[in-house]
Amino acid sequence: MTSKKHYKLASLLFETGSDYEQNLQTLLTLVKQTAPNTLIVAPEVCLTSYDYDNFESIIAFASKAIEEIKKVSYEKIIVLTLIEKRDGKVFNFAKVFHNGEVVYERAKARLFRFGDEHKYLDEGSDEDFEIVSVDGIKLAVFICFELRFKELWHKSEGADVICVSAWWGVSRTEHFRALTQSLAIINQCYVVASDAQNKECTAMSGVISPMGEEHRNGNKPCLEQEYIRKDIDLMRRYMDVGIQ
Repeated sequence: MTSKKHYKLASLLFETGSDYEQNLQTLLTLVKQTAPNTLIVAPEVCLTSYDYDNFESIIAFASKAIEEIKKVSYEKIIVLTLIEKRDGKVFNFAKVFHNGEVVYERAKARLFRFGDEHKYLDEGSDEDFEIVSVDGIKLAVFICFELRFKELWHKSEGADVICVSAWWGVSRTEHFRALTQSLAIINQCYVVASDAQNKECTAMSGVISPMGEEHRNGNKPCLEQEYIRKDIDLMRRYMDVGIQ
């Protein structure tokens, strides 16, 4: 079922500091500033970063953060990642919050070994990557490095909105820009990408339309764009490549 509500899409851009609580308050403030019926994407591990020196603190903070994010998710869809321990293993979970609940989650399936993620985290499975319908919008979620794998691009085909939550290295800024734009073009859908404003990251948050038009945040902590479902349909009819 297609959403009959008038939705907006919002990409967040902010710096993650060493104070987890302050990071959480920054996120909550930005979310509260958006209108009802907004789909919001925040950077990967935006509440803690990959603070490997304090890994147990990261894990302990997740449960509190989840409860606070639930409270601000009414009439909104919020996408981000959090590090949690499950059955003795530690994963970076993509989570989708809506109306006070976590309505979807999956563990990061492709760890960034160049950054030693595999030394601290367990890897999820490609099998868990799927399109999920939230309030009538079909979503697919990429976690950072996963953006480079064509197998996952294929699994995202047919989504209305593809969310990319990232902590992407600044030296590969052009890769992030090109991949997020190309993902919108090839899937003829919206892409909402969010990367951190930390000096080691690209800060290339933005919203890309089904036509491939880029709207990047620049210095805006929250960039909002209209979600126009008929633009997806028009693009898929105009340039029919078999996407339903």
